[in-house]
Amino acid sequence: MRVPGPVVAPEQKATQQLPTLRRFLQYLQPYRKEIPVALSLVALGAATQSIGPFLIGWSIDNLITQGNLPGLLLMLGVLGLIYILGVWAIRGQIGRVGWIVQRVLGQLRQDIFTKIQSLPVSFFDRSEAGDLMSRLLNDVNTVNQAFGQTIAQMLGNIFSLIGIIIAMLSINLKLGLLSNLAVPLMIFTTGLFSRWARDKFRVTRQTIGDLSAKLEEGITTVREAQAFNRVQLNIEEFNIVNAANRDANVEAVAITAAFLPSIDFLNTLATAAVLAYGGYLAVTGAATVGVVTSFLLYVQQFFRPIQILSQFYTQAQSAMAGLERIFMLLDEPSQLNDAPNAPEMPPIQGEVTFEDVTFGYTPSQLVLKGVNLDAQPGQMIALVGPTGAGKSTIINLILRFYDVSGGAVKIDGIDVRSVTQASLRRQIGIVLQDNILFSGTVGENIAFGSPQAKQADIEAAAQLANVHEFIISLPQGYATQLGERGAPLSQGQRQLVSIARAVLIDPRILILDEATSSIDTRTEALVQDAIARLLQNRTSFVIAHRLSTVTQADQVLVIQQGQIVERGTHAELIAQQGVYANLYALQLGANSTQ
Repeated sequence: MRVPGPVVAPEQKATQQLPTLRRFLQYLQPYRKEIPVALSLVALGAATQSIGPFLIGWSIDNLITQGNLPGLLLMLGVLGLIYILGVWAIRGQIGRVGWIVQRVLGQLRQDIFTKIQSLPVSFFDRSEAGDLMSRLLNDVNTVNQAFGQTIAQMLGNIFSLIGIIIAMLSINLKLGLLSNLAVPLMIFTTGLFSRWARDKFRVTRQTIGDLSAKLEEGITTVREAQAFNRVQLNIEEFNIVNAANRDANVEAVAITAAFLPSIDFLNTLATAAVLAYGGYLAVTGAATVGVVTSFLLYVQQFFRPIQILSQFYTQAQSAMAGLERIFMLLDEPSQLNDAPNAPEMPPIQGEVTFEDVTFGYTPSQLVLKGVNLDAQPGQMIALVGPTGAGKSTIINLILRFYDVSGGAVKIDGIDVRSVTQASLRRQIGIVLQDNILFSGTVGENIAFGSPQAKQADIEAAAQLANVHEFIISLPQGYATQLGERGAPLSQGQRQLVSIARAVLIDPRILILDEATSSIDTRTEALVQDAIARLLQNRTSFVIAHRLSTVTQADQVLVIQQGQIVERGTHAELIAQQGVYANLYALQLGANSTQ
């Protein structure tokens, strides 16, 4: 059971914000034509907001003080049209920018899922499903909250800020310069708080990944937790992870809570300065009342975009932390890439050879040590030995889930590393001890490896696997919907469906991992009969826990500590009175006492 590791210090992060942002912006490339339209709407909305205070101040000096009621009514009509135009432009910019951003985020999710599907099995040995789901859902959702919902508003405020600054400096240079004195302080304050927030939000993104992993583990293992009476312990472990996530978020929120009042204080300070100096200018006749009124309105508008941009900047720290985690996943090396210009595997005849193969999941600890084997087409090879001896590793190397550390695995004399993985695995079938079925129909599960298979072929495979009669007895037959992991089918029924799945792809090499364990006697007879049909004229590798199931094997390989210590037929190994004979005698004796 995983205990959350120490949080990586921010200075240890290889990915910096600017390259991360630049990489995210590359996702906008397909929308080059839409972006100018969106920016035009943003600029139009900003212009309508910037011109309002100027017209109001002008109206005070030239219409209200002059008693020009018709002119004032006309100006009110003009202002009304301007604000209606602004509302239309803002609505359009939000819709257009949102349209672009949602497609960018959709592509980001697609890239993450594609990457996860293409990563080698070794990656998942050291990763947790909950953390990967967190990157796909939580981290992308954080980016969506920062960019998808507020980026249009943020862009509009940038344009508004530019327009307001130009208008203020144009109306009265002294008042304009005074109003902008607070900008350096705001920039400094924003930079200071953003650095603190960025560090804290990095921690929150990591802790939410740990929390998702622990939650996924708790859901999928609830039966085991109850059976082994460790529910309370699981709750306590979850509380530790949950508390770490809570504390990280509390610290991030505390920084945000301190930041916003600081900006409000600078806003109030600037407003007071403009009111005091503007009032002095108005009293001395150096500025009109309309100009001072325009400036007061502009100051309020001036700091509103800065406040919104500051809030966005703080929120963006969480999004940037999420993007860092996403791009770290996307940059994860695919260690089992196909060789350049690798050809497809020719139709397999079925000869499998291991030539002095060594392998370790970590460089310091070898699992296989100098393994040599030669399986001829059509032979049944049984792999027996204690848990952890290396049986499953041999199977994984045939499928090229991993690459050998030394030596070579060859099929029909062709090194499996020299051909495409897809063409290799397309011709290898596998039936595991605990096969996974998926949400969907029974027919779709049988056709999992051959999605284009015809219904007649699916039914023929089911008949060979002794599961056709059962399927047609279901309420909707082959169209019956299954739940997660094949519910509500029994273990034996799922096993028969899995055999039908292997039959349908017609593999030349077949891998079986004790496919008859954990099922009742009647179903076992059906499974054994289906397997016997499936094995005909195919090279097969059978991981055998019950030695009585491999007495007819052409070769029995006894594996201990990563080496083949005995090999031969069942009869030959019994005659040798070695490791295999002792294992067989122990099992036979155990069965006879039951």
